[in-house]
Amino acid sequence: MPAAEPSPPAAEVLRQRYARRLPDVLGRLAGPTHGSVQLPLHVAWSGLTRFDLDRPRSRMSMYRTVLAEGQHDDLIALLNRDLLIAQWPVLRTLISRAIRDVWEEAFPELASARPGAAA
Repeated sequence: MPAAEPSPPAAEVLRQRYARRLPDVLGRLAGPTHGSVQLPLHVAWSGLTRFDLDRPRSRMSMYRTVLAEGQHDDLIALLNRDLLIAQWPVLRTLISRAIRDVWEEAFPELASARPGAAA
């Protein structure tokens, strides 16, 4: 009986899952910049579902939820390129390493937005 292929590490499986959801360019992120946003149930299935983008903590919480739970179309519809870049230095500390690494590898403008990055 042939030996089974080893399973990839869990961290790599997560990275691949998040990478498949990414937009091709950050410019496709055309979500709202102001007002109240109600997240769909498949994204915010527990806890808060409505977020006020005009309140920094609420906005940060929404972005954290969407990055972790949103699918490709959710990312495009709910996230805004300029808000993501502006929030990234703090947001990157609030999300998992897998999410952070996938986004920074795909989009160098995020990696350069982090604290201590070379200008």
